[in-house]
Amino acid sequence: MTLKGSDLFVRALENEGVQYIFAVPGEENLDLLESLRNSSIELIINRHEQAAGFMAATYGRLTGRVGVCLSTLGPGATNLVTAAAYAQLGGMPMLMISGQKPIKSSKQGLFQIIDTVDLMRPLTKYTRQISNANTIPAKLREAVRLAQEERPGAVHLELPEDIAAEHAETDTHIFNPSDARRPTASVKSLERAADMIRGARRPLIMIGAGANRKRVSRALIHFVESTGIPFFTTQMGKGVVDERHPRYLGNAALSAGDFLHCAIDHADLVVNVGHDVVEKPPFFMQPGGKEVIHINFSGADVDPVYFPQLEVVGDIANSVEWLAEHCGTCENHDFGSFMSVKRSVEEHLSERIHDDRFPIIPQRIVHDVREVMPEDGIIALDNGMYKIWFARNYKAYDNNTVLLDNALASMGAGLPSAMAAAMLYPHQKIMAVCGDGGFMMNSQELETAVRLNLNLVILLINDSAYGMIKWKQAQDGFPDYGLDYDNPDFVDYAHAYGATGHRVTSADGLSDTLSNALNAGGVHLVDVPVDYSENQRVFNEELANLTCQL
Repeated sequence: MTLKGSDLFVRALENEGVQYIFAVPGEENLDLLESLRNSSIELIINRHEQAAGFMAATYGRLTGRVGVCLSTLGPGATNLVTAAAYAQLGGMPMLMISGQKPIKSSKQGLFQIIDTVDLMRPLTKYTRQISNANTIPAKLREAVRLAQEERPGAVHLELPEDIAAEHAETDTHIFNPSDARRPTASVKSLERAADMIRGARRPLIMIGAGANRKRVSRALIHFVESTGIPFFTTQMGKGVVDERHPRYLGNAALSAGDFLHCAIDHADLVVNVGHDVVEKPPFFMQPGGKEVIHINFSGADVDPVYFPQLEVVGDIANSVEWLAEHCGTCENHDFGSFMSVKRSVEEHLSERIHDDRFPIIPQRIVHDVREVMPEDGIIALDNGMYKIWFARNYKAYDNNTVLLDNALASMGAGLPSAMAAAMLYPHQKIMAVCGDGGFMMNSQELETAVRLNLNLVILLINDSAYGMIKWKQAQDGFPDYGLDYDNPDFVDYAHAYGATGHRVTSADGLSDTLSNALNAGGVHLVDVPVDYSENQRVFNEELANLTCQL
């Protein structure tokens, strides 16, 4: 008995280990929906395709396996575009499936039809239309392979309505996933890296997004402890090594001019583990300045601010473990200036964490969130001014316990990302940290979260404005214009969706409100007015006056 295309597609997805499909279906997907109804895959219905894509991408980020999302043709597919870019730039394995009108015979002209395959081409590693049911297994296997291979990213398959209903030939078979291992770096490049590390006076380790893997974490801890070299992280490298480690200096939330950059300025060698130029630069290279070793799964994209002198290309964990075994502790190294910077960073970050002003200042918000979150608790940050505060001030204790995006840096991803984490880890404490602007871009997913019976707290940082842009506007000397708006009553808004709303009315009330919400279970929204006047004092004045004489 032959299988129709949609059944074959779903069986191939099952063979890849797919657990969930996040979806906003349309009529062109109906055969596929029927095939899913009789499958082991759970269909998660979202309220917007962008949110479905964000959830699929975050599933990929947290598991290393491909996350899958589904849309119809035309406007459904275009709504996946931001999520495609989010996964592609963020290195998250994601498969997008979009529907299409029949391609062999259609009586609807060009109604709703766009060239979705070409639309996705600049945003994906692979995009194809399936034009014959017999080719479904091969195209799906290739798409998943490319999505999961380093560097991971987005892929797209278009399944037309008539191909989904078409029966494949009897000899069509499903391909098993490959167990191919990542290649290892050459011994020659590793030996040269070890020589550069031993020969440096003030080497410094930088940890980026590509290192956010359990095996890499273990190797990096071994490397740091065997060599004694201090380390710092990019925003997307937070938590790869426990940030309570005595050799942790801080997070490069800004590209230049922060306390941490005093240490970077002192370094004569930066050992870059897992960072590439898709992430916002944590520092700028200068010709004739410090040397940089690039350790990553793939070679460095040359950029005016990033041009490493040595590239160690291969499996990161293997490369770092080799260096840990072969570099040794070097008497030539001098870390005194780094430790001085560490003390200054710690002192700076402890300022005003108990400030009782209301609306609440960012330092107090970050401090109280860290206090109530357990070691394995996960925060998912949307994009806004608070992201810089959390990147600098919030210490992460483990991999992927701080989910943020500093590649595409899209607003609207915080809530769906937290929802994906809550689905995967129902017994851990999960918190979405959103500004009012970013939250409202996908706030309809509150209904999805409630329907899925998730345990999730949304910390809504409320300034009734696009706060980061207001800060930049003031920084650039422009008058305050065009960035303020009104909000709904967020407590009533949460209740309308069946969630529980809370309004914080004093600084002292924040910690207890968050703690109670985390422990109660279910979906909770906590509305917290924020005082962003500290942006000016800290980032425009204090850091501007920093002379790096540390």
